[in-house]
Formats: sequence, C-alpha cells, structure tokens
Amino acid sequence: MTRGPHFSDSQAALFDYDESRAEPIQRGGAPPSYIRDHRARLRERFLVGGADALPDYELLELVLFRAIPRRDVKPLARQLLDLFTDFNGVVSAPVTRLREVSGVGDAVVTELKIVEASAHRLARSRVMRKQVVSSWDALLDYCQTAMAHGDIEQFRILFLDRKNVLIADERQARGTVDHVPVYPREVVKRALELNASAVILVHNHPSGDPTPSQADIEMTEQIQIAAEALGITLHDHLVIGKSRELSFRAEGLL
Repeated sequence: MTRGPHFSDSQAALFDYDESRAEPIQRGGAPPSYIRDHRARLRERFLVGGADALPDYELLELVLFRAIPRRDVKPLARQLLDLFTDFNGVVSAPVTRLREVSGVGDAVVTELKIVEASAHRLARSRVMRKQVVSSWDALLDYCQTAMAHGDIEQFRILFLDRKNVLIADERQARGTVDHVPVYPREVVKRALELNASAVILVHNHPSGDPTPSQADIEMTEQIQIAAEALGITLHDHLVIGKSRELSFRAEGLL
C-alpha cells in the first residue's frame, strides 16, 4: 500500500533551514530514508497506542519533527530532557534557557510553546464554569500544569460564585524566584468587581518545595481578614511545588 503525503511532512517545507545545525536546506528536499522510516514508525505507535506507548524522549521527538524536518532529532530530545528533567520540564522551560541549548532556534521554541499553551488551555477548560467541589482534582491538575515549572513566583486568584462555580481565573502578580508582591485590598477589590462570593489563592514555589513561608502565612491572614469584612470567603490557599501542592486548609492554616 502506497503511503500518501502526511500533513506534517508537507508542513516541514515551510521551514527554510534546519535548526539542529542552522544550515540552509533546499526547500521541499526529502529527508534521508532512515529518518523518514523512523518518523513513520513513531507516528504509527503514537496513533495506535497513544502517548503511553512512547517514553518522554520519543514524544518529544514527535514535537521536534516539525521544527527540524530533515535531521535526526533524537540527540536534541535527549539533551533537552537531560537539562530539564522530563517532558513537562522541557515544554515549560523559559524561552531564554531553551535558546541557550545548541540546536534550539525559533522553530523549536515555537513548537514547544504551542504544546505548553495547548496543555494549559485543555487543563483550564476542565475547571472553568464548574463547581470546585466536584472538580477539585482537575483544579489541582490545572494549577500544576500552569504553575509548577515556573522559574519565578506568580500569584493567581480563582474567583467563585455563590454555588462555588469557578467564574474567573486571573494572575494578579509576578515576582522573583522567591517572592511575589500581593496586596490584600487589590484581591478583595477584584472579587467585588466580579461579584465573587469566594476566592482560592494560588501561588507557586520555583524551588519545588511547597512549604509556606512565614510571609505566605501572614499574607494569607491579611487577605482572609479583608475578605471576611466584606462577606467574601477565602476557601483555600494552594502552594504549588514541582511535583505536589500544599493546601492551607488541609494543613490547618485556615
């Protein structure tokens, strides 16, 4: 059976150079047969068995195929995984750090960041406009996807209506590697603007350890006092680490 043109094969012709060596290539030129065969086998395994059928480096190869159309991308995939630990770490890595890797240029960065943005949107779609109580695990997954691999602290607020349905998710501030400025008055003001009845605070620890600092605890107390004064409930404060999260409520801190 003759194999017809594959969508990703035709897309490869959009690139004018091979990022793995930054060499000019002939537009539309075919990759060597061993590369074509390897890519065809990987795509077939993925289509038949899904992501679980592939280890991280092969799944990453599938992403890199489109950015580097005519060279073996396995060495680059393994190099990226050595640097950033796993697939999630690679696609979530800061652009500045990705560009430091030999063989990574605009096309590779774009493909990786498309995957990251897609993962964020899919995770977010599973929790927006849903009751937090019934989608708590999905909410934790979303927070992990969106924040666990950040290299600086960021602070988000999840706003809930009277039925505890998530009506808004907003990033309020970005900080440094170990601090993010948060102003209780601004948190409460935004909740009133959205007509929210409750909020969940979320911030990440780039160190990977979700243990709250004394500053985290004091800031949470200040927000709770300000919110309660205006009839707004603080349901929880989640601290997101690299592989787990900590709940203030579960730890008895709320």
